[in-house]
Amino acid sequence: MKTEVNLKSINRLAIPATISGIAEPVLSITDTAIVGNIPVNGLESLAAAGIVGSFLSMLIWVLGQTRSAISAIISQYLGAGKLNEVKDLPAQAIFFNLLLSLIVLLSTIFIIEDIFKLFEASGKILEYCISYYSIRVWGFPLTLFTFAVFGIFRGLQNTFYPMVIAIIGAGLNILLDFALVYGIDGLVPALYLEGAAWASLISQGVMAILVFILLIRTTDISLKLSFPLNKELKQLILMSLNLFIRTLALNVALMLAVREATALGDQYIGAHTIAINLWLFAAFFIDGYSAAGNSMGGKFLGAHDYTRLTNLAKKIMRYGLFISLLLMLAGFVFYRPIGRVFSNDAIVLDTFYGIFYIVILSLPINTMAFVFDGLFKGMGEMKYPRNVLLLATFLGFIPTLYLGKYFGLGLHAIWIAFVVWMMVRGLALVWKFERKIGPLAQNS
Repeated sequence: MKTEVNLKSINRLAIPATISGIAEPVLSITDTAIVGNIPVNGLESLAAAGIVGSFLSMLIWVLGQTRSAISAIISQYLGAGKLNEVKDLPAQAIFFNLLLSLIVLLSTIFIIEDIFKLFEASGKILEYCISYYSIRVWGFPLTLFTFAVFGIFRGLQNTFYPMVIAIIGAGLNILLDFALVYGIDGLVPALYLEGAAWASLISQGVMAILVFILLIRTTDISLKLSFPLNKELKQLILMSLNLFIRTLALNVALMLAVREATALGDQYIGAHTIAINLWLFAAFFIDGYSAAGNSMGGKFLGAHDYTRLTNLAKKIMRYGLFISLLLMLAGFVFYRPIGRVFSNDAIVLDTFYGIFYIVILSLPINTMAFVFDGLFKGMGEMKYPRNVLLLATFLGFIPTLYLGKYFGLGLHAIWIAFVVWMMVRGLALVWKFERKIGPLAQNS
């Protein structure tokens, strides 16, 4: 049975994917909002949460790319009607990924002070970074496992179960944040920043347990490691390696932004932490349609249905732009109230308000990049997006950032660089898609 390319079929995947996709930024935003209002050393706590959050996001995004590779392969085999040939692949991929994550975790925990010093953290902020990270880092393998299983469900054209898990995880995190950060009179002492770390860790553990149960009970895919190795494991590792390099380039931009904002002063890293969390929230919100493109695009490619693949790209882009325009409207209407959710420090808020309009105006550009990035991942085309990220980062973002710094633009330089970065990514991906798939659709 062929999948129709219409609003209903796209939204069936996109809406649950949007909700599950914003789980991680919701966790970060919750931490940011609650930590930013801690009555004791709130500014230092906010800065530490921003620095650690950025570093952990880098680790998760770099090693969590197996999710996209698993999803691409499963969706293509589903479209070709050969799903039985890759049922043993997910367990092998997850085992490999978790082993790698434990190696990374153990290699960073002993040098974490030196790592955060690279972000210009010092004094009380450095102290808070270390205590916050030493708790949150143990949720790293749990999140990678959850992401990998989400990739399995996405490949099976099911984004509903990841949505359910994400809602439970985000809701639990919010409740635990309030209970552990501020405390409950007579029951729980106020743990402040460490309370936020424990809230995230517990939530990640619950999500990992629930997603494991759902996979075992609702699919025929086993997580029992078996041999011989699946013939697609080599391709999955190559795809993951390309995504690994791509994500390293992506995180070079994000880490440089944090480093330069920290170097400007506490008020700037505080403002940047708020802005980047909102940017990521909007990004993952739009990324729901990218996820639909990922799932459906891989299936259409596996079935060699290039006409539907082309129609899918056009319609998802249109729907994604509509969502981004709604987010832009909300951003301008609630411009100042949004800032006050995250901090009550007047200096931090004034700095944030000075660059928030750039975050808002960048949303349609982000949509173009995210939608076509998702399509390429679903098609298993990882090499070209890798090269695009390298180009956008090293010839777009970095020169713009340091040119802006040279002219004394401060925090504005960082966010102008983000706009240039996303524009290069989006335009390059659109050009390649039209050149590669357009002729195939015409011939079919």
